[in-house]
Amino acid sequence: MPLTRREFTRQSALTGAGVALTGVVGALATAPGALAAEDGADIAGEGHEGGEHGHGGHGPGYGPLIPDPEGLLALPAGFSYRVLAHAGVTKLESGEFTPSKHDGAAAFEGPRGVTLLVVNHELKGARTKVKHPVPLAEGLVYDSAAAGGCTVVETHRSGEVAQWVGIAGTSQNCAGGSTPWGTWLTCEETEDRAGQNGMTKDHGYVFEVDPCDRRANRHPRPIKALGRFAHEAVVVDPKRAHLYLTEDADTPNGLLYRWVPPHGFKHGRGHLRHLADDAGVLQAAKCFDSGGRFVDDLSRATKIGTVYGVDWADVPDRDGRTVPVRKQFADTDVTRARKLEGMWWGDGGVYIVSSYARDESPVHHDGQVWFYDPKRRTLTLKVLLGVNPDPSKDGAFDGPDNITVSPYGGLVIAEDGEGVQHLFGATERGRTYPIARNELNLGTAEDPDFSEFAGIVFSPGGRTLYASIQTPGIMFAITGPWKRQSHR
Repeated sequence: MPLTRREFTRQSALTGAGVALTGVVGALATAPGALAAEDGADIAGEGHEGGEHGHGGHGPGYGPLIPDPEGLLALPAGFSYRVLAHAGVTKLESGEFTPSKHDGAAAFEGPRGVTLLVVNHELKGARTKVKHPVPLAEGLVYDSAAAGGCTVVETHRSGEVAQWVGIAGTSQNCAGGSTPWGTWLTCEETEDRAGQNGMTKDHGYVFEVDPCDRRANRHPRPIKALGRFAHEAVVVDPKRAHLYLTEDADTPNGLLYRWVPPHGFKHGRGHLRHLADDAGVLQAAKCFDSGGRFVDDLSRATKIGTVYGVDWADVPDRDGRTVPVRKQFADTDVTRARKLEGMWWGDGGVYIVSSYARDESPVHHDGQVWFYDPKRRTLTLKVLLGVNPDPSKDGAFDGPDNITVSPYGGLVIAEDGEGVQHLFGATERGRTYPIARNELNLGTAEDPDFSEFAGIVFSPGGRTLYASIQTPGIMFAITGPWKRQSHR
């Protein structure tokens, strides 16, 4: 049932200025350590003051980042890292090299203290053009022409590490998402059809990977009920059984989707892959403000704490057989956003990232994080990063991508921006702090090039933060004196 203007206005009145900011984070400033603007403040980040880039002093976090003599990760004092997987260096149990281009990841508790990490490899196009594609493991291949897929990194208390293929023959596996029943949903960020870019099958789907049961992954089957588009991430509402999905696309900008299961459907291991192609209803978000005015693009929100009501419009042809899904709607039918990226379920709702907006969008920014409350059917702007005037200078954050909720309070966010790349945290009051800096320069001293961070997730017990440098593809286990972050 649509959320009416009267209902939305009544909710807004009950909570004061829109819907009160609840959950793990309020708003982020661009400068590390800076106190973010209060609710309703304008876009953050025009200046980047704060002493030593906000890395020291009495602010949140763990202090300044210390350069790494190995040239990989700068971390705070007392922290250390271990390389678990390195594309073209470490090997799978089959003897083949670890694939490249690490992206989204999730951690699962295995037997006898084992942690199972499912890792996406965002490899696109024909595998013949990729140096380290995901190996074509027998029985686990969807399209033998495609380079992407997932690997599972198995870590033991003893320090032993094993790696094996979870799925192969998929394309441009991006953020994905974990499920409450202990599996991984890997998302293809492409719309290639059979015959395009060397593919022999249609792509742009979601697949389920079970890290605990290798047999369940045999004969991969796309979950066509979730649509065919440039998928980025997916989360599951454990109470309502809805799935939320982001689309990273432009011309026109992508959409936020919701999948409503058919009546009587029960989630569980492997259940999604047995759905009919047209099962349930796939819908796209349509937002409006408290005055009932339609919002065409999420970049319109220039104040932290902005709240939009959300309706959902049914997708006419979820497989995009003749027209891509996002192009099936008129611009007055749905709300768009550039670079809809990572998602994470927490605090009874969904955290959703929009990495940036440029000329393709009404308003420029260098990152937003929204929170969708399914009970209220509202979308609240939690994070707003102003355009970074000098990405080459350490100290400013831009381009949020993968995101996770921290067991120590707040969020941990991976940068996929320009220039210097960080993992950074945000307290519940919105104060930001650096956790790591990528020091692997893929360019030159005169023209440095640092790859994005990806695949951030804490171990089931919260003692280890796993993260990857996407290019060339290095996965780290970061440990140290983690602590609850102050609410200040």
